[in-house]
Amino acid sequence: MIEIKDLYKSYQMGKNVLPVLKGINFSVQKGEMVSIMGSSGSGKSTLLNIIGILDELDQGTYHLDGLEVKNLNEKIAAQYRNKFLGFIFQSFNLINYKTAIDNVSLPLYYQGVSRKEREERSLYYLEKVGLAKWAHHLPNELSGGQKQRVAIARALASDPKVLLADEPTGALDTKTSYEVMEILQKINNEGKTIIIVTHEPDIAQMTKRNVELRDGIMISDKRIEPVLAKDYV
Repeated sequence: MIEIKDLYKSYQMGKNVLPVLKGINFSVQKGEMVSIMGSSGSGKSTLLNIIGILDELDQGTYHLDGLEVKNLNEKIAAQYRNKFLGFIFQSFNLINYKTAIDNVSLPLYYQGVSRKEREERSLYYLEKVGLAKWAHHLPNELSGGQKQRVAIARALASDPKVLLADEPTGALDTKTSYEVMEILQKINNEGKTIIIVTHEPDIAQMTKRNVELRDGIMISDKRIEPVLAKDYV
């Protein structure tokens, strides 16, 4: 599903060059649930941005579902993101003046899906995350956990190959975090590939594989027996 080899990434900081990723080799198979951990500045968010085609690598190769991601113009990059990837962010990134169902249907609008099908599919995914009754509520009428559930439904709506979650529980309390992780575990058990960036060890323990970065280098990559979030909800 994802194959990255010899990945290097640096940023220009004035007259200086700041190396962020230093020779990363990383692969993810279909159906895996992987957490990426590391302290601030370790390169985990940069790696996720490159996987999400939001940033470009300097050296190395990146293949997504068999296609090489390289030198894409913004139009093609957007098409790849819309076709292959679903995003979940710490800050939810919902449109405040649109209802939950309208937020969920947005990726489908850009795919040219008819209005009726958009509504049907959006309601299906809202029901999947337990929010069907809140479909016509605005984000400011929802709790943090409910907003993140809407964001998960939105990420799922276009049936992406991979879900990318950047600190999905970072803005939530512990109980709500575990509720969100319970949903993600269920989605993964249904076969969806999920990559989660987190700094929280308990959240990482709820995935099936943990990768740790330090100073732009991968220092560990191990499969683990996941803790079941439902046992803590």
